Amino acid sequence: MTPPQKVSRFRGALPFWLSLGTIPLVLIEATQGGWTLVLLPLYGWGLVTVLDALLGLNRENPATDATVADLIWYRAITVLWLPIQAATIYGMIWWTGHGSPLGAYETIALFFGISVMSGTVGIVYAHELMHQKPAWERGLADLLLATVLYSHFRTEHLLVHHRHVGTPRDAVTAKYNEGFHRFFFRVLRECPPSAWRAEVQMLARAGRDKWHRSNPFWRYGLLQALALALAFGIGGWLGLALFIWQALAAIWQLELTNYVEHYGLTRRYLGDGRYEHVLPRHSWNAAHKVSNWLLINLQRHSDHHYKPDRRFPLLQTYDEDAAPQLPFGYPVMTTMAVIPPLWRRRMNPRVRAWRRKYYPEIEDWAPYNRGENPLPRGSE
Repeated sequence: MTPPQKVSRFRGALPFWLSLGTIPLVLIEATQGGWTLVLLPLYGWGLVTVLDALLGLNRENPATDATVADLIWYRAITVLWLPIQAATIYGMIWWTGHGSPLGAYETIALFFGISVMSGTVGIVYAHELMHQKPAWERGLADLLLATVLYSHFRTEHLLVHHRHVGTPRDAVTAKYNEGFHRFFFRVLRECPPSAWRAEVQMLARAGRDKWHRSNPFWRYGLLQALALALAFGIGGWLGLALFIWQALAAIWQLELTNYVEHYGLTRRYLGDGRYEHVLPRHSWNAAHKVSNWLLINLQRHSDHHYKPDRRFPLLQTYDEDAAPQLPFGYPVMTTMAVIPPLWRRRMNPRVRAWRRKYYPEIEDWAPYNRGENPLPRGSE
């Protein structure tokens, strides 16, 4: 591990603008159709993976004393993404009814490609923004999430996931041996009510009723309704259907990432409903350079849980002694995750090795595998 390096204001930020490469690809797909409709998925997963292999790992840590001025070009891409994403989604809805040469299946493929922008990129940027202190940045996160109809993610992530990661109370900590497809539908079922309960509990502590105007679910509902209404106003029922399709595909990509980030990693149960503190060992990390550019250092996930409001260019990497490492970047790992036998073959041995390394005293992992609160031997 090299000593911390000072953040480079512009040159260092430039690689994180890799997401802008999706814009010309959308235009090519929308006008040419045919084989070009694979360009966006290939860019988001294929090209990034090839470049990861060619350019290798980045194990350098930035100094964390950067000023606001130092980070301006890093923050700019996350701020500018909302108008870029909104213009792309709604512009392509308009295009489908005004001269698009694409057939029905090609249009469906186009909007799946657009979901690479809104899911693989847009939700990651919303995740960065929702953790920041300025209210206007959190507002941008809400707007981005409304374009994929997943507004409750802000509450679920901030109030549930960060508090309960690695425990049965966190739905998006994937259980050992749980296939992605089962995980996906479980998360869709469990997370919205979980987020609602978290907000209701906060309101109750403030002496407010669950229907109080400060409940963010009012805002979530309004923004999502406006996003749907705009899609319908521009493209009618077809536009509405295409908007919902890209949103579902974007959510699918988010939950693929959630699945990978903590698969099989659980915190030690201490009894009486208590768990050990979250540690770097409770997140899967990847130091692959290019996928971290595209995902604005999301793969430095352990440090994000240590310092949730730390801006992405300042996130630290950990070595294998402190945090578990993935064999490939998230694009490859999420692709593996959609094929559960392949995923289990690759990752289950790593989870078992992680257990032996960090928790050799735990003999019975069956309760953890089932997502239950186990009782440490002899402690209760």
